[in-house]
Amino acid sequence: MVKPQLDSNDREFLETLQRLNIATIQQICSELGVTATAIRQRLNRLLAAALVSREIVRIGRGRPHHVYKVTEAGLRDLGDNYADLAMVMWSQLKNIEDESVKKQIVENIRQTFIERYKKSVNGSTLLDRFKQLKDVLGDRGYDVELRSEEPFPILRENNCPFYEIASVDPSICEFELSIIEEVLGESVELTQCCLDGDGCCEFQPVETGSGSIDS
Repeated sequence: MVKPQLDSNDREFLETLQRLNIATIQQICSELGVTATAIRQRLNRLLAAALVSREIVRIGRGRPHHVYKVTEAGLRDLGDNYADLAMVMWSQLKNIEDESVKKQIVENIRQTFIERYKKSVNGSTLLDRFKQLKDVLGDRGYDVELRSEEPFPILRENNCPFYEIASVDPSICEFELSIIEEVLGESVELTQCCLDGDGCCEFQPVETGSGSIDS
C-alpha cells in the first residue's frame, strides 16, 4: 500500500483534530470555520487512508453521535518532517575532520539504506526490481513513478527527497545513486536532476546492453 501524501490542508486538518484530541464534526467546523459538508468529505478521505478513526459515543438517552481522532498512523505522518534534522546531521557529519571516521559513518548509513530496501527488491528481471523499488520508496512517502517502455525502465522522483541537503552538498545525489545501484544490482545513471533545474530526478540503467527490461 502506498503511503498517502499529506497536502497542506490535510496537515492543518490533522493538526487541528490532534489539538482537539477527540471531536465531533460540529466541533471541527467551529474550529476551522468551514462547512460540515467539507469536513465530512475530508474526514471520509482521511478515514479511508487510516489517518483518522471514528467512534460512536452514546450519552444517556440522547442520540448516539460520532467522534473523530487522529490515529497512530496519522501522528506518524504529522511527525514525518525530518528535513531540518537531516540537514543538521548531514552538515555535522561532513564537518568531521578524521576522513576515515567520516567515510565509515557514511558507508554505514549507506549500507543501512541498502539492507532496508533490498529486503523487498529481489525480482528476477531488472524491470521487476525497478517496480519493487518504486513500491518500497512509495511506501516510505516518496513521490515516485516508473516508466517501463523499452528498452530501459526509468524511475522518476517527482520531488527530490534530499533537495535541501543537495543544494549545499551535491554529493548526496551520488550517495542516493549508489544506493539505488546496489539495490537494483545494475549500473544506473542520473539523467535528470532537480538540482540542475529539471522538474524531477530520473534514474535509468546505463546503456551497456545488460540493463534491458528482461535482464
